[in-house]
Amino acid sequence: MMTDAETRPRGARYIITCVSIGLGAGLLSGLFGVGGGTVIVPLLVLVLGFGQRLAAGTSLGAIVPTAAVGVISYGLNDSVAWIPALILAAGAVIGAQIGTWLLPKVPVTALRWGFVGFLVVVIVSLFLVVPSRDAELPLSVLTVIGLVVLGLITGTLAGLLGVGGGVVVVPVLMLLFGTSDLIAKGTSLLMMIPAALSGTIGNIRRHNVDLVAAGIVGLAACTTTALGAWLATLLRPEVANILFAGFLLVIAVQMALKAIRGRKQA
Repeated sequence: MMTDAETRPRGARYIITCVSIGLGAGLLSGLFGVGGGTVIVPLLVLVLGFGQRLAAGTSLGAIVPTAAVGVISYGLNDSVAWIPALILAAGAVIGAQIGTWLLPKVPVTALRWGFVGFLVVVIVSLFLVVPSRDAELPLSVLTVIGLVVLGLITGTLAGLLGVGGGVVVVPVLMLLFGTSDLIAKGTSLLMMIPAALSGTIGNIRRHNVDLVAAGIVGLAACTTTALGAWLATLLRPEVANILFAGFLLVIAVQMALKAIRGRKQA
């Protein structure tokens, strides 16, 4: 039996749309250290008529090469904390399983409002705290414990709400761990790769990813991710914080709208 992804028409509009989405997502991924799913998923749904699950699975597949290019770009500037990223990734993989297990047991609408509140606090904090570009992420016992907890929380939220790890990890690394914005972004991108790869393999088995769209979006994103990472190094930290706050505001509005729709449906 043919799946929706396999029977979807792939004409010029399909290809141009996927390329355009990838270019935008790659730029945001490199600039803010996020996966780009907040751009990819809604546009696949609105423009190409993807179902929500297929769009999410396709977005996850596109994130793998995008994040890899971002890591290389930040790594060339010594802006990746390699071991902390792997600790975060391990926690996130476990947390994602916890999140999917909790999904049918907890009120998702209430969680969405809680996440909106978290984003509002982060947005305000970004105007008050500007990390130094020289700040690093040294490892200590407390830091390792904190990274494991952050990874677990990030993965759990991803499993429950479908939010990308970078939206949580980047501001927390800057505001609570005191690291620079560049290291926070590079570390966040590296953290995403194992979870995105694992999730993509699972989605392929469930026929929940359009591999053609994921390939086109991912390849297009790779061409602008390095540009976004380069622009991030040119921006003053306070300007980068303001832009990131604006990006988080868009996500907060999206999440609030989902919470409102969820309440109406309930």
